[in-house]
Amino acid sequence: MLFALTLDINKNNNFMRILGITIPNDKHLDIALTSIYGIGVSRARKILKEANVDKDLKSDSLNIDQENEIRKIVENLVVEGSLKREISSNIKRLKDIKVYRGIRHSHRLPVRGQRTKTNSRTVRGNVRRTMSSGRRKTEKT
Repeated sequence: MLFALTLDINKNNNFMRILGITIPNDKHLDIALTSIYGIGVSRARKILKEANVDKDLKSDSLNIDQENEIRKIVENLVVEGSLKREISSNIKRLKDIKVYRGIRHSHRLPVRGQRTKTNSRTVRGNVRRTMSSGRRKTEKT
């Protein structure tokens, strides 16, 4: 039995890339742009409105001019690596000057006033510490 490998020549594998991030082809543009760190849905819609591009289009249906217009707007924003560096430097500054928020960051506790008796699993990790009787179990010899 022979299997023939056929290539679909009409299928274009052009992926839209902005700042080294591949924008998914199967999602609407306002959602697809959120794959870039620092761009949410509302910011993506502002970008598309400024570029005069319909938000319901998908990235593979854009022409080159529209892609370049979106790329030019996004490159002027603080996103991806520069945004991550800015956030980490802000946290490092808070730790260095030893303010309350910096101490909370360094102890890996919730920073914004959340309760810690319960519901602080996100920052601390899923650690469940419970009280035991205090007695150590003796080993059988």
